Amino acid sequence: MAQNITDTDLFDQLRNKALLKQLVYNNTYTTFRLLKSVIRELTDKYQNEADVVGQRITFEYRDKGEFQVELKFGGDILIFLMHTNVFEFSRDHEVMKTGYIREDKERSYCGVIQIYNFLADSFKYNRENDLGYMIGRLFINKDQHYFIEGKREIGYLYNNFEQAQITRESATEIIKSAILYTINFDLLVPPFDEVKIANVAMIQSAIESMKMMTGKRLGFKFQADLKE
Repeated sequence: MAQNITDTDLFDQLRNKALLKQLVYNNTYTTFRLLKSVIRELTDKYQNEADVVGQRITFEYRDKGEFQVELKFGGDILIFLMHTNVFEFSRDHEVMKTGYIREDKERSYCGVIQIYNFLADSFKYNRENDLGYMIGRLFINKDQHYFIEGKREIGYLYNNFEQAQITRESATEIIKSAILYTINFDLLVPPFDEVKIANVAMIQSAIESMKMMTGKRLGFKFQADLKE
């Protein structure tokens, strides 16, 4: 038998969900602006320290608009992207099994900030086929609490959704962890059999603009990926 829903009930549900998603969006946007500020601060600090010792290793802040910021250091680029939509964790996700979410299901609605690692030369030489890797996803909910899915230094340190709140200190630690992971995520030679054959177009393209496809783990998998 169909449930009778009054116009008032329907409007209340619509209003409550819209207000919830707006709150989550605003928290995520505020967090993203905080990340931008911290990246800019770290860039200025590093450049000042490099000047003191007389060494200039690239450490550059690049604001790419309202929802994207880049941090270039050495031969790498970290790209932080904020998604403009609000998501909910699937019912099978480990977060949904926590008491924190069971107490208030609205806490499972989150905004998402994605962190990607690319080679700086991929953009310098316009190598459109080069591979980048998502090394972390930062989730922000209505309480300004955060949860991170990610690799090694990033993912293992920030998974206490109930207590972890976004502050300037926590944002700084997240960015430093992403930098540390990237520094230790080295470019490996791809397996010989995967690159031993090339056609004329590939070679001509590589000669013209160094566009032969490159990625840090081309042909390889993370140990964590193998376990998964």
